[in-house]
Amino acid sequence: MQDFSVQSSRAGMNRRVRVLVVDDSAFFQRRISDILGRDPDIEVVGVAADGLAAVRQVQRLKPDVVTMDVEMPVMDGISAVRRIMRETPTPILMFSAMTREGARATLDALDAGALDFLLKQFDGSASTTDLLPARIRALMRYRRPVAVPAANPALDGVASSTASPFVGRHHYKLIAIGASTGGPVAIQNLLTALPADFPLPVLLVVHMPGSFTHAYAERLDGQCRIRVKEAEEGDLLRPGSAYLAPGGKQMLLQQRGPDLVLQIKEAQSDQVYKPSVDITLGSAAQALGRDVLGVILTGMGADGRQAAQLLKRKGGTLWSQDEASCVVYGMPQAVEKAGLSDRVLPLHDMAPLLTQVV
Repeated sequence: MQDFSVQSSRAGMNRRVRVLVVDDSAFFQRRISDILGRDPDIEVVGVAADGLAAVRQVQRLKPDVVTMDVEMPVMDGISAVRRIMRETPTPILMFSAMTREGARATLDALDAGALDFLLKQFDGSASTTDLLPARIRALMRYRRPVAVPAANPALDGVASSTASPFVGRHHYKLIAIGASTGGPVAIQNLLTALPADFPLPVLLVVHMPGSFTHAYAERLDGQCRIRVKEAEEGDLLRPGSAYLAPGGKQMLLQQRGPDLVLQIKEAQSDQVYKPSVDITLGSAAQALGRDVLGVILTGMGADGRQAAQLLKRKGGTLWSQDEASCVVYGMPQAVEKAGLSDRVLPLHDMAPLLTQVV
């Protein structure tokens, strides 16, 4: 992760979030600028029509956040992200096409240092129009140095603001991980540190559209020593395998005799998160109770808090990512403030500790 200069939110600085809009289409420049301009907390300070112009504008204007297109002349968005993160680190939100190719390009941009993404979907639906200002404010509000030091294998003394002392291994049967903004990279960092012989199955829930999750699972599978796949109806959970909830649907766990089986259901129209951490983690808590270790990573909102309450009532264990290593300290903060986190951990400590406790 990159090292951003720390700045306070508008509440602390009494000023608006300064945004640079980067897109080669004048129509989309205007559309994005108009959406952001309706928010009194946000100010569009400039536009750029290609990646090289974006690099120069970031150096000149020092915006708080950049919105970045992918396909542009002169220099594409991914190359621009790499340059900006190397020369003038700035939080970047990518706009992505709703295609498999768009998903791969966006994942490349996240690898290059972008922090978040939205679908480039301005067809009158409320999703992007409503989400964009909130995402911009979140990236500004939670900017902080997030450079990750080398993991310390001696983790018996890992600190936690709410945890009881580490008491050794537990016979868990399942790890369930939930994340949102900043989650794709956080999960990549966590899973790539797990050994090939990791003894448990892992459920993954990330707030992603359906066009993204297959490409994301494929990418993780190529990077990790454990197996990673997009979950399918009837999957039997196996040790050393991770199952990613498909975007736009809900993933539930059932125990059928000795087997743990996944059920994939169509999401309901009134469900905010598709997939939802609450639904997947809640089903795991119902099925396995104390044998579940839940992990809540970086993300906006409070998805996972309701399931965490159930998990704790059932005797399960919950870890949450600490504020300093989060892109957005929303979901982890929700469970920590509710007193549900057994451990509050830096991201880089989680994989080594997982190998110790399971």
